[in-house]
Amino acid sequence: MAKKKFKQPKPKQKLRNGLKNAIRRFFESNPDQRFTHKQISHALDLRDSPVRKLAYDIMMGMKREGILQSFGHGDFQYNPDTNYVIGYLDLNTRGTGFVKVDGMERDVFIAPQNVGNSMIGDLVKVQVMSKSTNRWEGSIVDVIERERTQFVGTIQMNDNFAFLIPDNQRVGTDIYLPKDKLKGAKNRDKALVKVTVWPKTSANPYGEVLEILTNNSTNENEMISILSSQGIEYIFPQEVVAQAETISMDLDEEEIKNRRDMRKVRTFTIDPFDAKDFDDALSFQQLENGHYEIGVHIADVSHYVTPDSPMDIEALKRSNSTYLVDRVIPMLPEQLSNMACSLRPHEDKYSFSAIFEMDDKGKLHKQWFGKTAIHSNRRFTYEEAQEIIEGKEDKEWGETILLFDKIAKILRKNRMSSGALSIDSEEVRFRLDEEGMPESVVIKKSKDANHLIEEFMLLANKKVAEFMGSTERKIKVPFIYRVHDTPEVAKIELLQVFIQKFGLKLDSTHPDNIASSINSLLETLKDSPIYGLIQNMAIRSMAKATYETDNIGHYGLAFRYYTHFTSPIRRYADLMVHRILFEELNKQKHKYDNQLNDICKRISRNERKSSEAERESTKYFQTLFVMDKIGEEFSGKVSGIAEHGLYVRMDENYCEGMIAMNDIPGDHFYFDAENFKIVGKRSGKEFNIGDAVRVKIYEVNPRKRQIDLELVVEKA
Repeated sequence: MAKKKFKQPKPKQKLRNGLKNAIRRFFESNPDQRFTHKQISHALDLRDSPVRKLAYDIMMGMKREGILQSFGHGDFQYNPDTNYVIGYLDLNTRGTGFVKVDGMERDVFIAPQNVGNSMIGDLVKVQVMSKSTNRWEGSIVDVIERERTQFVGTIQMNDNFAFLIPDNQRVGTDIYLPKDKLKGAKNRDKALVKVTVWPKTSANPYGEVLEILTNNSTNENEMISILSSQGIEYIFPQEVVAQAETISMDLDEEEIKNRRDMRKVRTFTIDPFDAKDFDDALSFQQLENGHYEIGVHIADVSHYVTPDSPMDIEALKRSNSTYLVDRVIPMLPEQLSNMACSLRPHEDKYSFSAIFEMDDKGKLHKQWFGKTAIHSNRRFTYEEAQEIIEGKEDKEWGETILLFDKIAKILRKNRMSSGALSIDSEEVRFRLDEEGMPESVVIKKSKDANHLIEEFMLLANKKVAEFMGSTERKIKVPFIYRVHDTPEVAKIELLQVFIQKFGLKLDSTHPDNIASSINSLLETLKDSPIYGLIQNMAIRSMAKATYETDNIGHYGLAFRYYTHFTSPIRRYADLMVHRILFEELNKQKHKYDNQLNDICKRISRNERKSSEAERESTKYFQTLFVMDKIGEEFSGKVSGIAEHGLYVRMDENYCEGMIAMNDIPGDHFYFDAENFKIVGKRSGKEFNIGDAVRVKIYEVNPRKRQIDLELVVEKA
């Protein structure tokens, strides 16, 4: 890493910035009063003549910016018409900022000198200084919430202090470390640092070393760096750990009396072979009328995690568990996620359940929601359940698994006929050796056992949302919905252009036709080598699902009502849904009306951060996997096209690399944005997504998560 020089700000600039903040806060605290320059100087205890003059210059500047208004007698007053917006700050490597504001199509541009004491990811208040049709430009006047407080970087020592030079160059600033906060760190050490305070008059935030990472493995530090760059803290605060350690594994018989006791009902789980946190279980018993009582039992996290407790505050802060290639960063401490809450086999557990009376045709006759106590009799892996579905004899459980599979297939068929999307995304997974290095790449595909669990979880989520959001209710209950909007026209048009290259068509005349048309298209291509590419492009053309208090339905599932109820161990949304549902069932007053919008925004944002960390983790391990394959050739397909080059996914190892535009041989190539292809100026040769190519790996950079490829030209 190139050494980053710390630039000490000029003292006058530091004074100006601090004074301006103080003046602004004073006027904002007294918005209805007028003050002269003399009164402001007295209020802020400005005694030196040069400083008083600087204060006057600042106030005149604030008048020009529209923050203050002035009157004939030298009076100044806060301008109530000052244009402010609130949003999240993103920074590029040049220090330029862009603030994303809810409801605004364009970001607000922030010049480097107007970023102030803010950092990447912060929730900030921005004064909009100019507006045009092309962009708005503003200045950050306050940090409302510090989004990211932990950073990984390299220690740069001075005589009596040090700085952390963050690995992520978009952080926007180095972090000042007093000598007594170094925890033994030395020059050039890799360290994890927490920002503790950013004084208004300081050019840099102050921090302390949490952990020295120099002796860690490279992989360990890269994962920590990925997490910190997304603002995901992987160490639980001590008060959270302390609270978790007080949780007992034993059930209280008095508490069970307040629940539906289902511990003698046949119950099982189906999960990945390496799962430790069992969110859900299924139960089965036949009723006298010939119907089946099917229970969907969910870990009762809300029994243990109470509102505003340290565990609850930390769970909301994280919002979800993050799944990197070689580790899980849980939303809840292990004492809960893997032990007390986890529906482990042969243990009594508290659960929150959705109980359905169904027939063998999948028709729902009755439903019940409430708290229960259960006992899981058997744990299946997906592979074990799949073997039973495919014909392996199991005298004890075979009939039960096959019945659930039969009903799940009926539920799935009904969803598809209602217009749901049938997309099973491929997941790249790595098998790691004992040292944590990737030894093989596998593609995880959903089979009938996966669909079995999926359909019953979808049923529970759907029915809880219908119960809470029913239009028959006289009073609307504040609630969290999982919503998915209809596709954007522009993205569907791009998908149309893409598939036309393969002689394929899509019916996009109406949103209701798009899903069924995509399903038919993918079914036709099921055994085609381009199936994965078409499916990925179809996924990219869809809107992103989010959490909202206003229900607009779920387009991809074709559900009018949908929520997340079935994974409270790893999603905060589900924990909130449990609390609100419990209040409703017990006719309690709902407490979360004013908070839900903010909670929805936070958990949706944190979900995106976790997804980005997971992608970065996968890209890093891809580079490790091909590190010893430099110089080798592979067949692949063009998986992406951009102004800077071609992305190619190699067939043999599923890893993706890039061929830079300038490195494509034989011509001068350019990106044709209108037709979404790369074209040679002289030859007219084209490269399109899905084209088969031969490539050679010529450089691999794990730190940048980058695989550089060369195009292999066939000899004439």
